[in-house]
Amino acid sequence: MRIRAAAVLAALAALLAPTTSVHAADPGDTINLPVRDALAALTVTDEVRTGYDRDLFRHWIDADRDGCSTRSEVLLDEAVTAPDRTGRCTLTGGRWYSPYDDQYVDGPRALDIDHYVPLAESWDSGASAWTPKEREAYANDLDDTRSLIAVTAASNRSKADQDPATWMPPAAGYHCEYVTTWVTIKTRWSLAVDPAEAAKLASTLNECPNTLIEVERAR
Repeated sequence: MRIRAAAVLAALAALLAPTTSVHAADPGDTINLPVRDALAALTVTDEVRTGYDRDLFRHWIDADRDGCSTRSEVLLDEAVTAPDRTGRCTLTGGRWYSPYDDQYVDGPRALDIDHYVPLAESWDSGASAWTPKEREAYANDLDDTRSLIAVTAASNRSKADQDPATWMPPAAGYHCEYVTTWVTIKTRWSLAVDPAEAAKLASTLNECPNTLIEVERAR
C-alpha cells in the first residue's frame, strides 16, 4: 500500500510541477502539463493590432534549400495520398483531409496552409515585440507539426485572423482538438490570450478531455 501511495503521489507531482514552471521555461525546454493548466498559465491581456502588416512575417521560405517552400513541405507531410513532385517542388495530384470542415480534397490547388494561430493574432498577442527573425521562424514553423495545417481554402478564409471567441471550425467533432492545439501553440510561442478568447477556450475545454500536452518552447 505504501508503494502504491508513493507512486500516486509521484504521478500527481509530475502533473502539477510543470504548471508552476511554465513562465520560467527557456527556448528548447519541453513543457508537459494538462491543457487546462496550460491555458491557465497563459497571460491574459487585451490585444493591440497597431502596426500590424502581414509582410512583417516573411514566408513561405525554403529553410533547408531543398527546393520546397514551407507551404510545399506541409502539403507533402500531410498528404493522405502523396502528390507527384517534379522540378523544384511542383506538386500535382495527391489527396488531403481538411479537419476544419471534415472534407477530403484532391489536388493542392484548393488548399491553403493555415497558421493555426493566425499571423495577425500572434502580433496582437506578443509578436509585435519580436525580432524579424523570430517572426519569420513563427511564420514557417516546421519544427512542431501542429503550427501549420493544410485546410480547404474556403475554411481558411472563413477563419481569416479570428481567434476561437469569434470562429470555430465548422466540423464540431474537431472542436476539442482545435482548442487544445490553439493553447499548445500559444504555449510554444509564449503568446498571450485576450479575455474573450480565454473564456471561450476555457468553456470549450471544460467539455473536452483534459489532454496532457507536450510542447517545446520556441521562445
